[in-house]
Amino acid sequence: MAAFKDSKTACVADVDCTAGGKSLCSDNGIRGYPSIKYGDPNNLEEYKGGRDYNSLKEFADKNLGPSCGPNNLDLCDAETTESIKKFQAMPAADLEKEISEKEASLEKLEKDFKTFVEGLNKQYQEETKKKDDAIAEVKASGLGLMKAVKAAGGAASGKSEL
Repeated sequence: MAAFKDSKTACVADVDCTAGGKSLCSDNGIRGYPSIKYGDPNNLEEYKGGRDYNSLKEFADKNLGPSCGPNNLDLCDAETTESIKKFQAMPAADLEKEISEKEASLEKLEKDFKTFVEGLNKQYQEETKKKDDAIAEVKASGLGLMKAVKAAGGAASGKSEL
């Protein structure tokens, strides 16, 4: 952070997602720690590079600063510029409605995923119990005694004695 403290175009900040920054982290999809996000504060992207200082510094030097967006159309490709202009031309109420619908879609995706994971967890617990019960049954059927007899050399050699 110190390396960028005087930058006019880049902000490097630390947020504690377990305390005062909890809502900021939640709003930006932070689910695991440490997470690094970069880009437009309204459209952050996940950083997937190295975590050592040199990797982070190199990435920051190359990628932090002005980026494509409504205030920097010259940095955008033609398709993104067209999308931005389309959104800028929309009435504010329509844009807000679109944003709300997209956010609702994201919330539903997260909720559905959470439900799916909870189902998997329940299934995992049920299967673990079945396995543990089956293991206990096998052990209770004399496996330990069989191993003890074998180790003691007390098993019959397979020949009948008359």
